[in-house]
Amino acid sequence: MSENIHITCSFCGRNKQDTEVLIAGANAHICNSCIEQAFHIVEQDSKSLSTKEKSRSNQFKLLKPVEIKGHLDDYVIGQDFAKKVMSVAVYNHYKRISQIDITDDDIEIEKSNIIMVGKTGTGKTLLAKSIAKLLNVPFCIADATVLTEAGYVGEDVESILSRLLQAADYDVEKAKIGIVFIDEIDKIARKKDNPSITRDVSGEGVQQAMLKLLEGTVVNVPPQGGRKHPDQKMIALDTNNILFISGGAFDGIDQHIGARLNTRSIGFKTDEENEFDKNNLLEYISPQDLKNFGLIPELIGRMPIVTYLKPLDKKALKLILTEPKNAITKQYIKLFEMDDVKLIFENKAIDLIVEKALMFDLGARGLRSICESVMLDAMYDIPSQKSKKELVISSSYVNKKLNKLVLNKLKVA
Repeated sequence: MSENIHITCSFCGRNKQDTEVLIAGANAHICNSCIEQAFHIVEQDSKSLSTKEKSRSNQFKLLKPVEIKGHLDDYVIGQDFAKKVMSVAVYNHYKRISQIDITDDDIEIEKSNIIMVGKTGTGKTLLAKSIAKLLNVPFCIADATVLTEAGYVGEDVESILSRLLQAADYDVEKAKIGIVFIDEIDKIARKKDNPSITRDVSGEGVQQAMLKLLEGTVVNVPPQGGRKHPDQKMIALDTNNILFISGGAFDGIDQHIGARLNTRSIGFKTDEENEFDKNNLLEYISPQDLKNFGLIPELIGRMPIVTYLKPLDKKALKLILTEPKNAITKQYIKLFEMDDVKLIFENKAIDLIVEKALMFDLGARGLRSICESVMLDAMYDIPSQKSKKELVISSSYVNKKLNKLVLNKLKVA
């Protein structure tokens, strides 16, 4: 009997007489209180783990490529090839994330960052914004023109991720699967034949600093952006599952494409030569052209998907003006509705606005600037005119307003 009194629980140290049940093991004992406590700990851990996995799977909305493109069609006019390329790339990227815990084999799927080439106003930024909105993931736009090498005036490359953290409300887990759109990527191209003896701190140096960021690594990010300093608190962010989409106008790259294709502006044409669309050389773009333009091969290799956006023709510009959910004409109609005024755009007026936008060659952004010039007087006067209930924008009205512009008298190159 005395021997049983000295038997104790190996976990909490209680004597056998102080417990209800004491279960004996090979070389240890455990009481009923410790069993209950251990059960609650295991149950809480399993719940938190399942909740974490569930929240992770629900952080983004995975759709099929056809569904993604269908959503993009509601916001972006034309650019079917670019939309198809982005839909497939985004689908594969987030499919890779959702299956990242399955380790049936040793096949590791690498992410495919995207680089878009297209003239200003063709929809590069709008494409990236629309996809991020559809997938419900954090999205930020970073401007490559302000980036410099570490130690120089400007912003560090890590400041790109600071914006992503801010878009995710500083939720690191959400930021890890976000989308970063790096705009004006062509502005950090290597400067060729630069007579200056100083370093190219906003060109090739920035490209080199971006390499590990694009490929995937753990980056110490300053929460508020700006330069790093030793006493600053940093946030560690893994970029392995962040999708990087970059875009740029790459003004002059068509010359590199033309030289590679050996296109001729004069002379006779032989039967062996291929037919090329000289009005849209961007559709023949290749990584070699990006290298000749000034991007380093290491950066191009980390952005393997290269796509292009076509220049907008008259038909596309007219659709942009009237068709999308957030079309420019619909925005003006809504603005005038707030003042109880019915706004009507005649078809000939829209055609005239499109023709002017084609002259200035500014893409969709040119439409907005022309519309603002046409609507300025009406937006100034009508809120004060209580009797005005309807305004019709005709071709003569557009002509009258545009003729006042100094811009209309300039020669368009």
